[in-house]
Amino acid sequence: MINRVLGFDYGTRKIGVAVGQTITATATALETLLPVKNKPDWQRISQLVDEWKPDALIVGLPLDVDDTETDATAPAKRFSRQLEGRYRLPVLMTDERFTSFEARDRLGHKAKRIEEYDAMAAKLIIETWLSENS
Repeated sequence: MINRVLGFDYGTRKIGVAVGQTITATATALETLLPVKNKPDWQRISQLVDEWKPDALIVGLPLDVDDTETDATAPAKRFSRQLEGRYRLPVLMTDERFTSFEARDRLGHKAKRIEEYDAMAAKLIIETWLSENS
């Protein structure tokens, strides 16, 4: 049974991270990770997995408005496979269309730093998954 999830808005320059609960059907933006030597910050991701002890990981699947893959789709799928291999947890992908736009819309000018948008997008990815799997 899935109770807690970590969600990721994967990008090659930044990865937004959020945590969600299936019991309350809520999610909270956590942080945005920057790459280390052009790779995901695996040390910090491991710390987050250890801290939150998720039952599954959710990764946003970048798709175009016509349901076709984008240039960002293959890297996101690769990141998902890497997560699964490293943490031996179920990795689920969910449509992330418009989450970045909605994150900017929700935060408006309230965001202190641009990185807050990525964590908010990860929160929205979890909320999308929760609404589709409730």
